[in-house]
Amino acid sequence: MQAARWGAGEPGMTCLRGWLGGAAFLLLVQPTAAESAAPSQVIDGLHEVLLGVMRDATKLGYEGRAAKLAPAIPEFYDVAFMAEKSVGRHWKTASESDRERLLAAFLRFMIANYAGQFDGYSGQHFETLGEEPARMDTVLVKSRLVSPKEENVELNYRMHQVGGEWKIIDVYLDGTVSELALRRSEFSGIVKREDFDALIAAIDARIEALASGAES
Repeated sequence: MQAARWGAGEPGMTCLRGWLGGAAFLLLVQPTAAESAAPSQVIDGLHEVLLGVMRDATKLGYEGRAAKLAPAIPEFYDVAFMAEKSVGRHWKTASESDRERLLAAFLRFMIANYAGQFDGYSGQHFETLGEEPARMDTVLVKSRLVSPKEENVELNYRMHQVGGEWKIIDVYLDGTVSELALRRSEFSGIVKREDFDALIAAIDARIEALASGAES
């Protein structure tokens, strides 16, 4: 009790109390590792990056857009999961070398695809509409790209947790068309008919087409 009375009027203790109070407040308001960003917040972050790329699209050019997207794609997407699912059952029989080559090529393709698609800006903005539980412990985040000059595009994102963080594993264009299903149909078909070498070559050809503007 004496210690408490001694500290009551000491300037040092007043500062310490202020610091402790501030620290306690910060602990209350700052998210912990277990309180990672909600799925909708993650999508808002992705959309912010995409809008930045769109606004500066002409100035950046394809290479500049790709450079800005290179760190963002693995930040928001579970690229490893998507690469594995893109070849279906062929992943299990693939060599470690083929798996590594596919993962690298799939990441390059995702970057190229976004750099090729988001190549201009005419007043568009994204709207996040909400999220709902989905199968296999995933969450579906609904959003749309609103354009003042063209028809709005529905973009729904399926997400799961990786190390406590929400990552995108599929995108549904117009709300229903699964990007991952399209990739699996195309990529697994190439491996089935030929092999992983042929698939990597096909992916690289698609990347070249996107870079040249021949594919959009």
